Amino acid sequence: MTNKTTFPNDFLWGGAVAANQVEGAWNVGGKGLSVADVATYKPNVDNKDYAAHMGVTTESIREAISEYSDAMYPKRRGIDMYHRYKDDLDLFAEMGFKALRISIAWSRLYPTGEEKEPNQEAIDFYLDVFKEMKRLKIEPIVTLSHYEMPLALSVKYNGWVSRSVIDDFVRFSNTCFDNFGEYVKYWLTFNEVDSIFRHPFTTAGVVPDKSDQLEQDIYQALHHQFVASAIVTKDLHNKVSDAQIGAMLTKLMTYPLTSRPEDVELALKKNLDNHFYADVQVRGEYPALILNKMKRQGITIDMVEGDLEILKAHTVDFLSFSYYMSMCESADVNAERTPGNTVLGVKNPYLPATDWGWQIDPKGLKISLIELYDRYNVPLMIVENGMGAYDEIEDGQIHDQYRVDYFTAHFKAMKEAIDEGVNLIGYTSWAPIDLVSAGTSQMSKRYGFIYVDADDEGKGTYNRMRKDSFYWYKDIIATNGESLYQYGE
Repeated sequence: MTNKTTFPNDFLWGGAVAANQVEGAWNVGGKGLSVADVATYKPNVDNKDYAAHMGVTTESIREAISEYSDAMYPKRRGIDMYHRYKDDLDLFAEMGFKALRISIAWSRLYPTGEEKEPNQEAIDFYLDVFKEMKRLKIEPIVTLSHYEMPLALSVKYNGWVSRSVIDDFVRFSNTCFDNFGEYVKYWLTFNEVDSIFRHPFTTAGVVPDKSDQLEQDIYQALHHQFVASAIVTKDLHNKVSDAQIGAMLTKLMTYPLTSRPEDVELALKKNLDNHFYADVQVRGEYPALILNKMKRQGITIDMVEGDLEILKAHTVDFLSFSYYMSMCESADVNAERTPGNTVLGVKNPYLPATDWGWQIDPKGLKISLIELYDRYNVPLMIVENGMGAYDEIEDGQIHDQYRVDYFTAHFKAMKEAIDEGVNLIGYTSWAPIDLVSAGTSQMSKRYGFIYVDADDEGKGTYNRMRKDSFYWYKDIIATNGESLYQYGE
């Protein structure tokens, strides 16, 4: 039972980052190239059709491989956390973090993905990270695949389209369990697994110009990821009895723009499509409506004997998700559209938006929590939520009240959902420290409570500085949410 003002006593407050956006050191310590290392700077991508501007071709990959600098490839440099992780972890500990979501760069452990033995230097690096987190009493939440699969698997096999990549991922995952299982009790399989349709290369190494039937290949790659997730879920449960593993979904809440039945139907179908991925990993089976949809579209997934059985037998322990914004849908082809988290949707006239046009909707987070818990009845974890904004330094300080206001509204929505019975076990903000953004590879799109002195071209000292929101979040964690209500509602 929770009281009126605080969250559950064991609530996991923290933040979330991804190796490909923070580590840098792209050619250090035996690391191989990942799909993230060929992502170029795209400052205007969020204002247009995302998919059209995320296009990666065989030629662009070839050019990137031959380029040995990080000038046009910001994720190669990240924010240099590879060399600064101890100082950054100290800052997270100063905020009082109970948990930190990170990812392990697959191509650090297995540079091409196909080596039979892992890179020991990479194992030593991550062991040091986890030991430091243990010293600071920060619980790791580790994503196995967060938009950073080895580039060589994409070039050689067109990524997850090939079933052989399952074996490579299982080998990588078991290496992680064997070496880090002592320190890690919460694991995630694939980051925003649903994003494969929005950016197949980033998510699954699928190069569009290699595919004669792109949608068919995407569904096939997705199926291989589902199977791989089930296999490593089984393996983790066998190896580490007290560990838990979860699915990770992009929660794309869609409302009908009006009560017009056509709008309601479109919104319903958008939401059902969004649930599909969690349905497979939490319920253990493909939804009947999705199977029928694939049949109508002529999509045939190549499954081997036992695939459906392993999906059913080895479902995840909890469901995690990202939530940034909501959208509307409308049958009116002229309805105004606006960008969101790698999607475009119809603009909601009742909502404000960030500097990048993402609509701010804390009530949508509460609705999402209630909807997901009612549908799946498993523990939930919010592992990404935040706002990208332009920050300005004034007299050596950053006064980011807009960020405080954003989080305050979302935290209150979370607490309301908990009070109504939702089992929410943790929250990690995206991101606690400024980093290279996923879609645009910008630094100027800042999310953090901690400022990083680097610009979009990689120029700067990379020194860290606490923003006003740093101290605010520290107080929220210290009071377990009670300070949210110190001024009343």
